[in-house]
Amino acid sequence: MGSDPDFVRTLKKAAAALRDAEVPYLLGGGFAIWAHGGGESDHDIDFLVKPADADRGLDALVDAGLRPERPPEEWLYKAYDGEILVDLIFAPAGLPVDEQLLDRANELEVQAQLMPVMRPDDVLVTKLMAMTEHSLSYESCLEIARALREQIDWDYVRARTAGSPFARAFFELVDGLEITTA
Repeated sequence: MGSDPDFVRTLKKAAAALRDAEVPYLLGGGFAIWAHGGGESDHDIDFLVKPADADRGLDALVDAGLRPERPPEEWLYKAYDGEILVDLIFAPAGLPVDEQLLDRANELEVQAQLMPVMRPDDVLVTKLMAMTEHSLSYESCLEIARALREQIDWDYVRARTAGSPFARAFFELVDGLEITTA
């Protein structure tokens, strides 16, 4: 992402559109991890908005020139800037998008643009809580844990994911690798 000018342009365009439309949002997913100092992301750009703001958020992206899509999944909208996908997520696994989540955000400068960025521990919670028997990969969670271990509130992540057997397996890995004690 940091080196791909198309992703940078779309990230800034979408964030500005949400900001200018006064839609409270967070930069999430891989780009939030990148903004906190983790690895680069080149998959898609995730923004989180409250469910009540999802339609306004999609309208703001359309007004900025993105092509909308309302997929059958009930937790997100999509918008395309050419070939670049922007996900507008309003019901991620494990965390409601509410004032509390928005207040937890870090205000960071991302490619010279100030924006609210989802905390790494919240990104980790959503990734762990989205795991199922049919969608099970620890690779991105381990990358986040290794890269940003000092920025993660491990007790918070444990508490938020306590009901997930997949999260318990993840903690066996990161505890065994001594990532959570660094």
